[in-house]
Amino acid sequence: MSIVHTEAVEYPVAFTPPDTILVILGFVMVLTFMALIMTRRLTPMVALITVPTIFGLFAGAGLGLGDMVIDAIGDLAPTAALLMFAIMYFGIMIDVGLFDPLIRVITRLLGDDPAKVVLGTAILAGAVSLDGDGSTTFIITTSAMLPIYLRLGMSPVVLTCVAGLMNGTLNIVPWGGPTVRAASALGLQPTDIFVPMLPSLATGLVISLLFAWFLGLSERRRLAGSVDTSRLEGAGDGRLGAPRLFRGAESKPGARAHLRTGNIVTVRGARSAVDAAKLVDTADTAMADTLLDPNRATLRPKLIWFNLVLTLAVMVMLVLDIYPLAYVFMVGAAVALIVNFPRLKNQADEIVAHAPSIVGVVSMVLAAGVLVGVLNGTGMVDAMASWVTQVIPPSLGPFMAVITGILSIPFTFFMSNDAFYFGILPILAESASTYGIEPVEMARASITGQPVHLQSPLVPAILLLVSLAGVNLGDHHKKVLWRAVIVSLVMLAVGVLVGSIPLMA
Repeated sequence: MSIVHTEAVEYPVAFTPPDTILVILGFVMVLTFMALIMTRRLTPMVALITVPTIFGLFAGAGLGLGDMVIDAIGDLAPTAALLMFAIMYFGIMIDVGLFDPLIRVITRLLGDDPAKVVLGTAILAGAVSLDGDGSTTFIITTSAMLPIYLRLGMSPVVLTCVAGLMNGTLNIVPWGGPTVRAASALGLQPTDIFVPMLPSLATGLVISLLFAWFLGLSERRRLAGSVDTSRLEGAGDGRLGAPRLFRGAESKPGARAHLRTGNIVTVRGARSAVDAAKLVDTADTAMADTLLDPNRATLRPKLIWFNLVLTLAVMVMLVLDIYPLAYVFMVGAAVALIVNFPRLKNQADEIVAHAPSIVGVVSMVLAAGVLVGVLNGTGMVDAMASWVTQVIPPSLGPFMAVITGILSIPFTFFMSNDAFYFGILPILAESASTYGIEPVEMARASITGQPVHLQSPLVPAILLLVSLAGVNLGDHHKKVLWRAVIVSLVMLAVGVLVGSIPLMA
């Protein structure tokens, strides 16, 4: 699910720079935003507002800047509503205990081995990603796995990295957005694009699982000797149990000061306590209020079958696509509140309990409207699309399919899928046809950049993921981007090797 590319609208701009200037401003704007969030100079929400505003003024937006942003926010409103009520719905289901049996099964299967936990995260994220919706995948994966990460003292950044990689790799399924967009833009059938890409998809999944395993091994080494299996029993203060110190940490100055009430952070000295406190802060995570506490007041064990049927009904409605997704979750949340919390005060308490996570996600999605509005309203997207097709020399024409695959990596990150598949791909496909490259081959190449695209701040689902896990978007990017690039390049290379994507005409 990516942010919608709006149609060209005339705005009262102060001046219109040459296309070359717009291209430069567009790239520099996105790179500036990335640098600020990855170096933790600004929060993603603040950067999404301030950086495009400054560059929009440089691009001549003038008095039209406000209209550009409001139009983009209008397009994003359904997405914001979807995420708001999806978080509320699944938050209610977590509170009432629907996912507790699943989490207990996962805990028994994976034990206290961080490597197995990370690999299990990847498998779960991959399985749920088959529905083609990133938001649902990330809500379910986070609700099931984040409690285990926090109890073992593991880094939530590893969770977001693995979940993002798996979901991005599986984003090319024929019922997902990118393949459908490519097919629509070029007048093709999604299955004609997807089926020959199965070897690429399988290889991408293997690489993603290998990355997950090595990340798990890294966590195992970092936590060596400090994992306490008793913390998985839900003992203690009703949340995570009392903090425990190991290996002489009590004698280390400052070690206990860095342990927060309600957190399980096992340390091997003051330095590791500081590191663990930075990585694990349950107060900052949206899924940390009901971490498998078997005595929480919101549990509704007698209603578990009703809640399961309701959730399955919501999922079926999502797949059938009869009603707008936001409305489905609105009705689902309302029914869940009425049945599980019939008293007015309890309903109000439940809504307020999930307000922090909802505000965090929705504010970032709406703030992204500033970036999208400036990109579209000033003409940066159109200028960037035109520039791409002009800078490719004729001598490279026979390699247009591979070039398209490589270009899809940065361009689907910098712009929405709609802008790339409806704005750039048709032009590239038309140019490639003069060299005998079929449109379907160009479409296959164009979807190989999706592992990187899913990490883009223009994708609301990734904003949801990092918000639920309490992870800074910049920290997520530092861990996931280079891995996602490798997965994309491997998928492209396998496509060339098996012949689904031509190396040259």
